[in-house]
Amino acid sequence: MQDGRAPRKNRAPAAVQITAEQLLREAQERQETAFRAPKQRVEDFEELHEYRGRKRKEFEERIRRTRGNLKEWQSYASWEASQGEYDRSRSVYERALDVDSRSVSLWLSYTEMELKGRNIQHARNLFDRAVTLLPRIDQLWYKYVYLEELLQNVAGARQVFERWMKWEPEDKAWQAYIKMEERYTELDRASAIYERWVAVRPEPRVWVKWAKFEEERMKLDKAREVFQMALEFFGDDSEQIEKAQAVFNAFAKMETRLKEYDRARVIYKFALDRLPRSKSTSLYAAYTKFEKQHGTRSTLESTVLGKRRIQYEEEISHDPNNYDVWFDYARLEEGAVRSLVEESASAEEVEEAVGRVREVYERAVANVPPGDAKRFWRRYIFLWLDYALFEEIDVKDYDRARQIYKTTLTVIPHKRFTFAKVWLMFARFEVRRLDLPAARKMLGTAIGMCPKEKLFKGYIELEVDLREFDRARQLYEKYIEFDPTNPSAWIQYAQLEDNLGDSARARAIFELATAQSPLSTPENLWKAYIDYEFNQGERERTRGLYERLVEMSGHVKVWMSYAQFEAAPIPAGGDEEEEEGEGEEERTVEGDLGLARQVFERAYKDLKSKGLKQERVILLEEWKKIEKQHGSAADMEKVEGMMPIVSKKRRKVDEAGDMEEEYWDMVFADDERESNPASFKFLEMAHKWKKLQVTGSSAASTLLAPPKTTEPPLSDKPSATTTTTEDNADKDDDSDMASSDGDE
Repeated sequence: MQDGRAPRKNRAPAAVQITAEQLLREAQERQETAFRAPKQRVEDFEELHEYRGRKRKEFEERIRRTRGNLKEWQSYASWEASQGEYDRSRSVYERALDVDSRSVSLWLSYTEMELKGRNIQHARNLFDRAVTLLPRIDQLWYKYVYLEELLQNVAGARQVFERWMKWEPEDKAWQAYIKMEERYTELDRASAIYERWVAVRPEPRVWVKWAKFEEERMKLDKAREVFQMALEFFGDDSEQIEKAQAVFNAFAKMETRLKEYDRARVIYKFALDRLPRSKSTSLYAAYTKFEKQHGTRSTLESTVLGKRRIQYEEEISHDPNNYDVWFDYARLEEGAVRSLVEESASAEEVEEAVGRVREVYERAVANVPPGDAKRFWRRYIFLWLDYALFEEIDVKDYDRARQIYKTTLTVIPHKRFTFAKVWLMFARFEVRRLDLPAARKMLGTAIGMCPKEKLFKGYIELEVDLREFDRARQLYEKYIEFDPTNPSAWIQYAQLEDNLGDSARARAIFELATAQSPLSTPENLWKAYIDYEFNQGERERTRGLYERLVEMSGHVKVWMSYAQFEAAPIPAGGDEEEEEGEGEEERTVEGDLGLARQVFERAYKDLKSKGLKQERVILLEEWKKIEKQHGSAADMEKVEGMMPIVSKKRRKVDEAGDMEEEYWDMVFADDERESNPASFKFLEMAHKWKKLQVTGSSAASTLLAPPKTTEPPLSDKPSATTTTTEDNADKDDDSDMASSDGDE
């Protein structure tokens, strides 16, 4: 170690490399061989007696040390049996049984030794002692029975089984007894064993196995008798029938295999009628499969309906306020009613199906929403409406439908919210029943109790359909009194008068509406008024409306619409148009492009005075479109000359003036010419020079020529307000020139 540092490790590879394979080989070579006892060869009886005595002494010593270790006892007895000393081996086993007489492995080893020595009677005696001492050990019984059957002693095996059955063993033991009788074709004995087995364990699977056994040996009457005994045993209690579903299912399948379809259907229905729907899913599935294979259309549909009823009942039990499930459930039952009516079913069946529909609806509407928020009630209210429509359309029970509507209105908390659809549907129902006063009274009550826009519209629509225009006018007046700020009410009222041919009243309504100061969306009202006058062919009146609207708002869209109106053709008004035939085309009066230009100029000056650059660009774009459609090339160039130039400028960010930022600004020709004519001329010449550079022109005289005001400016940055489309070449040079001009 030098200077307090640890010595460096030598990481160079060793001269001799040792592989893993070499290490494993050396380990195997250096491993010591295991000790093997020398083989002894017995030459005479004296040596044999000496060997046996030594081995017995060793075994006795081991047993003395570990008396409870049964493996030592078994090893000792097996060695004695290998020496042919069966008496000594039996003595060892008996001594071992004195230590632990309940060891199954000891008994099995003892009997196996006797069987290997062909001592059959000794083995029988051992099995007899074993099953007497350990009657609950099935393995001993199986070995005992196997021994007797192997010796062809069927009677003895049967006696062993009889002794075993007295202890009421597991099902496998009964099945083993039955299979033995079947092997020797003792089928009546096997049937008797089944009967004893059922008496011990009356479970559905045991009954089913017995009946299947009788069916296989073609004792069909006996099989039916077995099933009937099973059904009598379980009785009519719903809990017992639920346990016996397997019996019903197997009974019906047996009848199906025998092509007794009516019997099978009766069995299925008998079980399903007595079982709750939620607990008979598997049985319903089997019944559905049966009907699909062997039933008619009506029986199949009824089966599918039953299966879906179970599904809906389960979903409703989890969440009774899930109205979507109630809707599906009600539609299911309504479909069943319609199917019965189409098939011309009996009146009792139809009435029963109608009762099921009513039951579903009554259960559904009983689940009132928990909260007072309207969003919780929307789905709930449609349950009532569907209920009423079902009674009216399908059942034709109008009194019940009317009562449903009334109950619905009593359930709704009208002080918090209401549903106009319920009031309107109730009124429409009364109209269909030709009770018009009741319908009007209902809607009047609704408007008085909880006025709502939809109620007014529905009531007015009803009166208009009935051609009661005076009543409609009164309703519109009440509608406007209720909400004078709603432009749609004024517009619809004016449209009604227009449809009735009373233009004076329509204009008066529009004038009253425009005089209302607080309006939610006044632009919709003005648009409707202007469209009305335009369609009437009243250009002067329309122009006057635009003048009023421009004076009120001055928005760029209003100016654009005004200019478009002046340039567009207008329908010809007056009585002459009405007298024309239907085959003639509609007459129009062409617009005045000069007036449109005047409107654009006024709009441009107005927006310029307000300092709205973006709006001015939008206006110029629209002006450009108009000139492109209707104007000349000179007018087009004039508008393009008014388009702004986009230039880069600098401005101070802080008050001290230490920091500046660059921004893009739109420079209009007239603004710059008025404020800074010299710099504007220089800037315009620079843009013209750049345009010549792009087009490849090298005429110096063109560069020095004075700029024309109609020349469109070139923009070096694309923008929503830039109207030029030339390529942006040499951007840095041009931006430098523009920025220097901005600095000036």
